[in-house]
Amino acid sequence: MEYDDQLDRALEETPDIDQQASRFEIPDPEVRSEGHETVFENFQDVVNRLDRNEDHVLQYLQGELGTSASIDEKGRARLTGDFRRSRMADTVEEYAEAYVFCPECGLPDTRLETQQGAKVIKCEACGAISPTGE
Repeated sequence: MEYDDQLDRALEETPDIDQQASRFEIPDPEVRSEGHETVFENFQDVVNRLDRNEDHVLQYLQGELGTSASIDEKGRARLTGDFRRSRMADTVEEYAEAYVFCPECGLPDTRLETQQGAKVIKCEACGAISPTGE
């Protein structure tokens, strides 16, 4: 097989990165007020889709929203204060940009790792290792 044929074959078999990234969808947060708290009903679904540790996601929400939070026995996040669905969705999207999507190729095929005492994002798609800023 000649070089040009091999190159054409490789390009045909290479997945379309833009198409793959658009298939990754984070569930819209389902939130409701309960007294002085906001209950994030589908918190576990969001955490599972992000493929991240629930404590890490919860800590991020607490820091960005400036509140305290906990996870109840049903796996829902309970945040002190009144937060609208749009604010929660924006914060979850910011988390995904910071800790899920690869800064190099934009794919969500990443893992959080600790290397030499620092948290990094390691991309399983392109192999890039990027600092998280923590």
